[in-house]
Amino acid sequence: MSTEVLERPELKDADTGPEMFHYVRKEKIAESAVMGTYVVALCGETFPVTKAAKPGSPVCPKCKEIYDSYSE
Repeated sequence: MSTEVLERPELKDADTGPEMFHYVRKEKIAESAVMGTYVVALCGETFPVTKAAKPGSPVCPKCKEIYDSYSE
């Protein structure tokens, strides 16, 4: 029996909370979901994709502001 403690990186962003979804490059989503690689959101947060956003899901306000600025 092993008594070794494994550390897990903290994936939650203190500013946006655990259930905020971020804007990331579309071509990186599938790779992250399958391979577990990290993606970088528009706001700069890095994380592995673990679930898909559904319509009406809360969006990171920083990502939304940056994304909206592109369409102007």
